[in-house]
Amino acid sequence: MTSNTRVVVIGAGLAGVRLARRLGELGVPALVVGEEEHPPYNRVLLADVLAGRYAPEVISLPAPERLVRARVTRIDRAAREIHCSDGAVIAYDTLVLATGSNPVLPPLRGLLTPDRPELPEGVHAFRTMDDCLGLAKAVRPGVRAVVIGGGLLGVSAARALAARGAQVVLAQQAERVMERQLDPSASKLVRRHLTDLGVEVHTETRVRGVRTLGGAVRTVEMADGYALDTDLVILACGVHPRVGLAQDAGLAVHKGILVDDELRTSDPHIRAIGDCAQHDGTVYGLAAPALEQAEALAESLAGDPDSRYTGTRSLTRLTLAGHDFLDLAAFGETEPRPGDDVVQLTDATRGTYRKVVVRDDRLVGGVLVGELGTVGALARAWEGAEPLPTDGAPLLHLLTNDGGS
Repeated sequence: MTSNTRVVVIGAGLAGVRLARRLGELGVPALVVGEEEHPPYNRVLLADVLAGRYAPEVISLPAPERLVRARVTRIDRAAREIHCSDGAVIAYDTLVLATGSNPVLPPLRGLLTPDRPELPEGVHAFRTMDDCLGLAKAVRPGVRAVVIGGGLLGVSAARALAARGAQVVLAQQAERVMERQLDPSASKLVRRHLTDLGVEVHTETRVRGVRTLGGAVRTVEMADGYALDTDLVILACGVHPRVGLAQDAGLAVHKGILVDDELRTSDPHIRAIGDCAQHDGTVYGLAAPALEQAEALAESLAGDPDSRYTGTRSLTRLTLAGHDFLDLAAFGETEPRPGDDVVQLTDATRGTYRKVVVRDDRLVGGVLVGELGTVGALARAWEGAEPLPTDGAPLLHLLTNDGGS
């Protein structure tokens, strides 16, 4: 089978679907090639599916008008064609790589072996809908689960498993949870929140390996010799850009696929967006930059000569709904430099914490936990990078004006 389409998008995630939809609105036909059998979905909400809060169809994205389910195996740049595992060959004028990222599988003893290249039974990555549904099927009240990794994904997974009645241990190698996004005070609040849900949190601890019995995981071994009996292991050790197709095709790749301000790769007929793309030295791996890149690229492909992507000032937002609600946000530089001003408000009773960092009368970063009515106004002040009024009152107003809380 051979077909010819002006724009072909590899990847039916958030970035690829948004690009195709926007191109459709601009009158540019696009074909999306996605390898997952599920309808396109919002990966950000997978933890809510795992927690049982949403059914899988609730997090579905609007399906592209033209969607092919196939796994792309090769890009033929000379012929401008992509080859799929089912034998299909699809020609393109412009190819867009929105291949996303893969979970990091840590080098744990017993995890993958030459005679068993698949993860043992009971060990799950947490990246795709299949991962999520497999975990949901395995979780039941009282099941023992160890989450390896205490970043954004690990915290979300641990909380979701606890909501399903699992006995959860979270093992984090760093000195605190979500250390990349949060300062120590905010991390402490998140840890307290997890502990209140029954999650046992271990920081500054390294997992050395897993032991299996009959092909199924039974024990997690810690570097200090301590062993945890378990039924499930969830790998939440981060992600890395999915760049194999690009590398095999000879495109310039560093951490991600290198792109310029027009999101063009080293081949002028191939663009890249989302988790797989590296722009100006940065691989974002977040939803907001992926969506901004999709919008900018759609305008460019529709003929706007001035459309450029110049980077995203990204805000990390984690909303964990349900009975034990947790809402947090972090943006910019959360740790002050010498000479910076810091405004900090803490309410231990309500479990809320707000801190902003001001440098040269400009808001350069902040961390907010709980009751986040202020986050929109603060984020706008940060994104605009405008000087703040010197009397400080408006900043305090921004920090405390949260709709009456």
